[in-house]
Amino acid sequence: MFRRAGDEIEVALAEQRDRLTGADNTRLAKGHVEPGETPEETAIREVREEIGVAVEIVAPLGTVNYTFVEEGISVEKEVHFFLMEIASGEPLPLDGEMERAYWCPIEHAAERLTFETERRIAERARGALENRPGR
Repeated sequence: MFRRAGDEIEVALAEQRDRLTGADNTRLAKGHVEPGETPEETAIREVREEIGVAVEIVAPLGTVNYTFVEEGISVEKEVHFFLMEIASGEPLPLDGEMERAYWCPIEHAAERLTFETERRIAERARGALENRPGR
């Protein structure tokens, strides 16, 4: 999710404590698709729940697949990422999943994100925004 702050572009990042390892992670908002939801509807809902703002989807940024182990069970996850522009609101009190959300200049977002897959998505978003008409 991004917003324009004068001549700058900022993206929303969120900090979360990993419930399995206890590690502090900086990440993009994301979540699981509810029954009957499209990936786009999920993205909009999850940003509202995790960050507290309304967004509009600008473009798809790609899909990431990964596997993790939880309670001895291998879990496969597919995450659809979208370039989203803030429509209204400021980050609000969080739903408990994220500990803090904040705005970060887009040129520093990738270096702050914990996971390589999300760093690649942040760089894709930066490239898409830099090449967008009106930038």
